[in-house]
Amino acid sequence: MIIFLDSDVIISSLISQKGAAYFLVNEPTKSTKFISSLSYKELCIVIKRLNLSRNKLDKCLSKIEKISITKSAKFDNYVFDLFDAHIVAGAVKSQSRFLISYNVRHFDVEKIKRDFNILVYSPGQFLQYLRSQCIAGLQMKQNS
Repeated sequence: MIIFLDSDVIISSLISQKGAAYFLVNEPTKSTKFISSLSYKELCIVIKRLNLSRNKLDKCLSKIEKISITKSAKFDNYVFDLFDAHIVAGAVKSQSRFLISYNVRHFDVEKIKRDFNILVYSPGQFLQYLRSQCIAGLQMKQNS
């Protein structure tokens, strides 16, 4: 499973070790997680502003792939906040199936799903989705 993470998910995982973001960033599954190179730059700025540990960020990002993205208008019509176009670009370039962000409302979710087959969820929604898939799988095993 390939997952693209918005930088707000990374920041949240650094602030609290109890939330859905922390679990998603640190869970030991076989999923591959990505952020964009532009998100990385943003994260470096935000951790300074919030006085968060650079070591914690580096440790967190050691589990996450970085994909090189440049600013492009190609994805502007998939977002309601133009500063988030690189998030869609990264999700597409990394061939992610999921884009995880706390700012779901910044994205044209239906258009992204239709054009790229990428589902956009908040961390909590994504965990609910995973649980529903596990339950459905267990039910199918029981019925066969």
